Amino acid sequence: MIEVLTTTDSQKLLHQLNALLEQESRCQPKVCGLRLIESAHDNGLRMTARLRDFEVKDLLSLTQFFGFDTETFSLAVNLLDRFLSKMKVQPKHLGCVGLSCFYLAVKSIEEERNVPLATDLIRISQYRFTVSDLMRMEKIVLEKVCWKVKATTAFQFLQLYYSLLQENLPLERNSINFERLEAQLKACHCRIIFSKAKPSVLALSIIALEIQAQKCIELTEGVECLQKHSKINGRDLTFWQELVSKCLTEYSSNKCSKPNVQKLKWIVSGRTARQLKHSYYRITHLPTIPEMVP
Repeated sequence: MIEVLTTTDSQKLLHQLNALLEQESRCQPKVCGLRLIESAHDNGLRMTARLRDFEVKDLLSLTQFFGFDTETFSLAVNLLDRFLSKMKVQPKHLGCVGLSCFYLAVKSIEEERNVPLATDLIRISQYRFTVSDLMRMEKIVLEKVCWKVKATTAFQFLQLYYSLLQENLPLERNSINFERLEAQLKACHCRIIFSKAKPSVLALSIIALEIQAQKCIELTEGVECLQKHSKINGRDLTFWQELVSKCLTEYSSNKCSKPNVQKLKWIVSGRTARQLKHSYYRITHLPTIPEMVP
């Protein structure tokens, strides 16, 4: 399928895919650093996988509250994991690190008119550190990621893979919902283990599972072609598909801790809400992530 694409749009998408595949390993977290976090004991003095995952859920709550793009959230997670995989961060500093990564992603992806003031961002997040603290941490994060804020993320691959499949199947026969795929990616980002996967592999794993769940047989060949073109090993794809499936099943159950949007809904009530100065005040309710599995 991929090799015989002839439309101009398809060729542009394929060119973008090739560029992402070439770049994807350049700005990813150090796997050895992530493993150290996963193996750490929760003694209150060291960074652990549980603490990291809680922080990412807080960033997801902020993303939902402000109505920011999934790409912004995906980049924020990338920055956070790149920093954590290089530096020993004390749990008491994690909030400042996480919000700094989030703010860098927001300023990199979102339109300038939608970027909140640092003071409002800190107030809504209910942190006690100052704007100066946030700015100092931003500089530290930038130095440790070598001033490379932009990165190839799983969201970018998710968009391209989906678009390429769309190009080769009539719309009326395509029952794959992109918002659902986005929601599933967000759930995976809330687990540190998926930061060890290549962005291309994680994205294709999510799409392949959804195609199986929706029984879209017409798209199966397309996934196989994308896998071949992206040079993704079959065993790797199966391995991550199984982990994604387990994650989404757990996420859809009552056992999983989900992002706390109620906290943000409370903090902007009354006088605090009236103090917000930007257009993001128009958001009056917080979207929740839809069910992950049918």
